[in-house]
Amino acid sequence: MTTSAASTPAQKPGFVEFVCLVAALMAMNALAIDSMLPALPHIGQDLAVQSANGVQWVVTAYLLGFGAAQLIYGPLADRFGRKPILMAGVGVYVLFSLLATLAPTFDALIAARIGQGLGSAATRVLVVSIVRDRYSGRDMARVMSLSFLVFLGVPILAPSVGALIMQFGPWRWIFGVLMVFGLSVMLWALLRLPETLHPEYRQPIRLPRIVAGFREALTNRVSLGYTLAMGALMGGLFGFINSAEQIFSQVFHAPSVFPLVFAAIAGGIAVASLLNARLVGRLGSRLISHTALIAFIVIAAIHAGVALAGVESIWTFGVLQALTMFCFGLMAGNFGSMAMEPMGHIAGTASSAQGFLSTILGSLAGFAVGQQFNGTTVPMMVGLTVYGLLALAMVLFAEKGRLFRAHHLPSAKVAAEA
Repeated sequence: MTTSAASTPAQKPGFVEFVCLVAALMAMNALAIDSMLPALPHIGQDLAVQSANGVQWVVTAYLLGFGAAQLIYGPLADRFGRKPILMAGVGVYVLFSLLATLAPTFDALIAARIGQGLGSAATRVLVVSIVRDRYSGRDMARVMSLSFLVFLGVPILAPSVGALIMQFGPWRWIFGVLMVFGLSVMLWALLRLPETLHPEYRQPIRLPRIVAGFREALTNRVSLGYTLAMGALMGGLFGFINSAEQIFSQVFHAPSVFPLVFAAIAGGIAVASLLNARLVGRLGSRLISHTALIAFIVIAAIHAGVALAGVESIWTFGVLQALTMFCFGLMAGNFGSMAMEPMGHIAGTASSAQGFLSTILGSLAGFAVGQQFNGTTVPMMVGLTVYGLLALAMVLFAEKGRLFRAHHLPSAKVAAEA
């Protein structure tokens, strides 16, 4: 059953169109990250980047902008409405995509990538709010599930999209395609998406209230522990993304198969996310995610041993990395939901704070791993193992030293537990 936002006489778009629009908004972020990967060596050569590892800033700069802006979009959308803030964010994304297309220097490109991230952060923060405004209960879950299916497919296909674009033009055309895609989604939402925030739900921007919400989200034991754990895991993921193109080009000397193997590895996350959706109701988020975390550490350690022994091949890399990402897929959504468990009364503010912290930490941690690339897979594999152990430490902190236990907070204690 839809909420009253859906019961207005001029309800639009319909269910199918709404799902497609939400999926398109979610896809903007993944496309902006993964479609870049095949172009990195060309960008470094054309813009005279001195260090081969320095070109990784193309990914990290975007992630830093994406993480930082998550703090502001939630409060702004609660005050001015979802649609104008979404339009402003996507408009910023389109503008800086154009500037990236025209960037004369590497520094200018990095500045444009930060701007892209600042803009696309609006989609991360506002999509869930828009869906929640319009749908509730099973209808909301259905919208998010169908949209997420499309979203999961984008990282799998994005490097192939980038490589395909470069078959017809230079790397700048990738940013041009991102600009056109963003502009198309923006016009689609402008014409077809109504304002979903009820006027009576608009909240004034009060800095003390926002700061208090951020403080609560980042001092509550469960919220902080799982947010830091997610940041550590994202560090491993972004370390892989930063290093992947160089690994296939310089370690395996097989850049042509990079999009295909990357798709198979990213497919591990997609399969795990779908499997988790089917099992979490029966087994619980803690049993699934804690088991996956231990498996993540074990597989990453085995992979690090393979790399250190000098017997790494494209096959061992692909299989072991796909298994590692499969474990990641069983943790990501569960860690996010568990971090939000005690934050129901300040969900929007808490989501912004958690997204900011985990993304910033993850992007910096991933950049640190990528900068250690030395012509082997050892730095990435050791980084994954270390970040897995750090995530385990944070989960133990959140759970007061106990794993796998069912967790039910009485409603009166949810806000107070720390």
